[in-house]
Amino acid sequence: MAPPTDEDIEWFRSTFRPIPKAQLPDDCIEYSLYCVSTSNVDSTEDADLIRNRLTEVQKAAAELVRAFLKDYIWQRDIFMLEMIREDGLNLLRGRTEYGDSIEDEWVIVYILRELTRQFDDLWVKVSDSDGEFLLVEAAPTLPSWLEPDIANHRVWIHKGRLLIIKPEKDKRSIPKPLTFREARKIIVGDPRRLMHSPTIEAEAFYRLRNYPTQIADNLHTSPITIPRKLAYILHIKPAYISPAVDAFYIRDPISLRPLKSKDTSALIFKPEDLVTVSVRFTRVGYAQLKSQDFELPPAWKGKLPPETPKSNYARAEMGVKVTSGFEMLLSDPQNQDKVAAREIKLILEDIESGDDKLPTNDEIESTWEKREDDEKWLDINFEDLEQELKGRHGADKSDKSAGAFGDQAAQENLQRIVERFEQFLNDDRAGLDGADLIDETDSDDCDVDTDDISSDGEDKEVSFDEDEFSKMMQEIMGLPTKPEGNARPKRMKRFEELNSDALLSG
Repeated sequence: MAPPTDEDIEWFRSTFRPIPKAQLPDDCIEYSLYCVSTSNVDSTEDADLIRNRLTEVQKAAAELVRAFLKDYIWQRDIFMLEMIREDGLNLLRGRTEYGDSIEDEWVIVYILRELTRQFDDLWVKVSDSDGEFLLVEAAPTLPSWLEPDIANHRVWIHKGRLLIIKPEKDKRSIPKPLTFREARKIIVGDPRRLMHSPTIEAEAFYRLRNYPTQIADNLHTSPITIPRKLAYILHIKPAYISPAVDAFYIRDPISLRPLKSKDTSALIFKPEDLVTVSVRFTRVGYAQLKSQDFELPPAWKGKLPPETPKSNYARAEMGVKVTSGFEMLLSDPQNQDKVAAREIKLILEDIESGDDKLPTNDEIESTWEKREDDEKWLDINFEDLEQELKGRHGADKSDKSAGAFGDQAAQENLQRIVERFEQFLNDDRAGLDGADLIDETDSDDCDVDTDDISSDGEDKEVSFDEDEFSKMMQEIMGLPTKPEGNARPKRMKRFEELNSDALLSG
């Protein structure tokens, strides 16, 4: 058999398509942390040094979490770094599903950015189901050559800054994204291709402008009336509220089965021995509970206080939803492998055996936190929204109460979106491919520093995505988005269970 010719090899290269990397699930952020040595990083000695260095990064990350996120509640998964080996290289990687709580994603970006300020050799890459989402945030300010399909391993957080690897001087088009090894080679051997633009960075990190103080604003504390046993569990670990809210929010007829019976003997949390305690929620989780109508389970009928005073009834009503969420979390077989469900069951066993003692009323009154946050951030009416949409053309900015709704961050985010949208609509150069907001000539906005990071032009282009705009509007107003649609196989299995039940009952 004749050896392949150059034409054969060229044809194979042109037709070969590598196996695509698995897409991240919706509402999930992945973060990769590399220590880049300026020496021969392929040597065994340097590999050991990098492993030790990454261990130091892990410890520093744990310290940052303790400092900034001690009382934080995650909507789904927590922030976690695991050391792995990929393509012969050691690195730290984590993946966090944040559900509808977009703020969880930005809390992680903040922690990672702070980490890079502590380690000069640390380079961080973040992505989600939208790809390089930092570029999505900075879309109007990006160079036109920086297309999404070639952005992989070009966007880095380093020393607290956002750096972008530019193309070579003699190439205006980039045929493919970079691998990490290619990116590392540029970082070490050709640092002038690292572009730092204050404008791009400010847009990409815009949501972090009020951090770390904004972290506490992502939570909401409210008094609710629940069984004493459940109050004790939430006092031990407040983070258990998130999986319970999730179980309530995505409930179906199967998960509701335990609540349908009037017989309370089978219930884990019976509607008795009720106490009113302050419970901490994520804002998204609280909105999810508050916004949903829920028919009172038979066992709870007659257990709620009179509808006046309204506050007592509202606390009890919210308590029913929370208690029902925990009941579904522990009873539904599809939750049996969840860590929270297993841990709660162990606590319940300790309570039943007498190893754990439930708190008395005096203990709850004297030592437990009593707090009730304002719910103004939930109140959005059309008049306020219209005033906010008018932005600088509407209400007097000196009057903070005029046209104000939600919190300050939501107002600023909305005004930013509106200004971008107006900029897009008013651009006479906008065509089918979007609006060229800045000339193709080089910009003076990028800076040059002692690290020899260069600052070539930013050719700027933006296009309008209606779905993305709608999603962003929901996020900035703190409204829960639709439950994700990537659970179809599980849902079909649940439908089959329902159908089989119907046949048996028939």
